[in-house]
Amino acid sequence: MQTVVIVIHLMIVAVMIGAVLLQKSEGGGLGMGGGAGFMSSRGTANLLSRTTAILAAGFFLTSLFLSWYAGYNRAPSSIIGQPASQTQPAGGAPISAPTSGGILDTLKKADEQQQAPAAPSGPQVPRSQ
Repeated sequence: MQTVVIVIHLMIVAVMIGAVLLQKSEGGGLGMGGGAGFMSSRGTANLLSRTTAILAAGFFLTSLFLSWYAGYNRAPSSIIGQPASQTQPAGGAPISAPTSGGILDTLKKADEQQQAPAAPSGPQVPRSQ
């Protein structure tokens, strides 16, 4: 269903781009040329304006449908009514509530605790990094 609407949407977009480019602008645009043709310049302008308006309405409707369809099965969620889950980081060290500074300082301290190497038990060979 969604694929069909996307294909229709893209076809509307392609035709609408062509209709807009064919319209006569102040500089002439792609619609410039002689007066020869099956319609007068005023009739062509009216036809292209109506076609553009119809295509724009179709583009708008297909966009709304695709937006609605994307959120159709999405379950509503709120962070207000949910209890806070107490999870521990992978290292197993619990993160305490910040007493001073902020959450970034607390996370930095926890990260430093996890990455701090164990105190060497004796002399160590220097390693290059």
